Amino acid sequence: MRYNQLGNSGLVVSELCLGTMTFGEGDYYGLKYTFDQKKADALVQTALEQGINFFDTADMYGGGESERILGKVLAGKRQDVLIATKISFRAGQQTFNAGVNAKHLIEQCKNSLRNLQTDYIDVLLLHNDDPITPIDETLRALEYLTQQGMVRYTGLSNYQAWKASAMLQKQKDLHYAPMVASQMHYSILNREVESEFIPMSLHHGVGMMVWSPLSSGFLTGKYTRQNPEPAEARLNTFDLGLFDRELGYTVVEKITEIAKKHDSSPIAVSIAWLLSKQIVSTVIVGVSKIEQFDANVSATKLVLSAQEIAEIDELTKPTPKYPATFIGLQDQFLKSGKRF
Repeated sequence: MRYNQLGNSGLVVSELCLGTMTFGEGDYYGLKYTFDQKKADALVQTALEQGINFFDTADMYGGGESERILGKVLAGKRQDVLIATKISFRAGQQTFNAGVNAKHLIEQCKNSLRNLQTDYIDVLLLHNDDPITPIDETLRALEYLTQQGMVRYTGLSNYQAWKASAMLQKQKDLHYAPMVASQMHYSILNREVESEFIPMSLHHGVGMMVWSPLSSGFLTGKYTRQNPEPAEARLNTFDLGLFDRELGYTVVEKITEIAKKHDSSPIAVSIAWLLSKQIVSTVIVGVSKIEQFDANVSATKLVLSAQEIAEIDELTKPTPKYPATFIGLQDQFLKSGKRF
């Protein structure tokens, strides 16, 4: 296992982070899961043995059950691990029990601390934006939680680049502790963050925690044109519509070809491709069955060549949209002198 700096911070995290969205039992927008305490104990122990030091959850996963199970698993191991959790999605019937308003953030953070059986959260992320809360209010709440020692580092997830940039600049202006992490969807099949979000993140020193690196399992290779709905496959009932399936089949063929050269798997190639990107601090891997875990970890042993990375890049190269189209018209002489 290798370890990376989390954004522009002093925190060093394992390049794979264990996601715990499936801990507990429930139905998450069509994704049905059952992962009890005994299974969680075994999976976390295996992760620790493989060198993973970072665990991700959220207050709304399983109605808090994910946090509670993770808290029990890590009891007695707290000083050896890093925990990230997220707040924003609805957590109660009262109107104000959602979003990134100060009341919800502070109260839910305290609730997460109880669920996780800990005195502090290593990385607290805003799980999503909300339509009404002013930036200043959200940032004051994050600063309060940090100053009180309940939170060590902060970040955001699923935010638009302009809003994230405005928040980061405001933190700097107010001399608040800046957010150092984002949690965003990024995969070979969905590279939309490359247009605005990644350049913004590099400018502000925000490291990325990648969610759904396998595009909800499509990049495992089990989905084919001949068998588009394999038995018990996640996308059969849980499809966020984040990629072009027809292109996906072509991509799977290519990464399977590359995997065979390395005596590896499409899963490992997909994750190794992400780990080759400067912005990526860690890739979140989650499993519904313990036996799936080894295939994810194998990515840490795979190093793709520059040519292989370039071939994958070209296959799913995003079409730039204005004003990004004008980047190609920037002065080439000045560009050739760029060092920073």
